[in-house]
Amino acid sequence: MRNIKDMVSGDKKVRFTFYRDSQLFYKTDCGFEFPVPIEDIGNATFLAEDRAMLFMRYIRKHIQTIESADSTDQDFLNRPITT
Repeated sequence: MRNIKDMVSGDKKVRFTFYRDSQLFYKTDCGFEFPVPIEDIGNATFLAEDRAMLFMRYIRKHIQTIESADSTDQDFLNRPITT
């Protein structure tokens, strides 16, 4: 997985891809896709394309979700089989 700084530094962009289950999904220039929950939006305007730096909070949160799921999968896979 890429470093979050690489995803947002400089003039990097995010682009809206789709809406599902009360979440806006955006994709970074490098192809990392992440959700933005509608309940976090309030009365803000979310554009079809915007500066990636403004979405750092959501990118970081999704990276943590992925890493947490990966560690849970590893715990499950490393568990001894009992009968």
